[in-house]
Amino acid sequence: MIDEKITIEDLIEDYPKSVKYLADKGIRCIKCGEPIWGTLEEACTEKNFTQEAIKQVVIDLNALHDQKETTDKTAQILNIKNIK
Repeated sequence: MIDEKITIEDLIEDYPKSVKYLADKGIRCIKCGEPIWGTLEEACTEKNFTQEAIKQVVIDLNALHDQKETTDKTAQILNIKNIK
């Protein structure tokens, strides 16, 4: 589960799809060549996100992760059915 206290390093390591999402929000994690440190909340605060906006980022990132997990599980089920 992603929360605002997750470090950027852990976030991008555990949830690599977060990089594009954050970049789209103006938070460059790696693609600019200069990794950022600290928590997700700190990175958002540096970009002047409100607390409400930070909560939405957390919700969006968890949904993005859950969507991939659901897709992966569906693919596994389909592969199992194809084996039989």
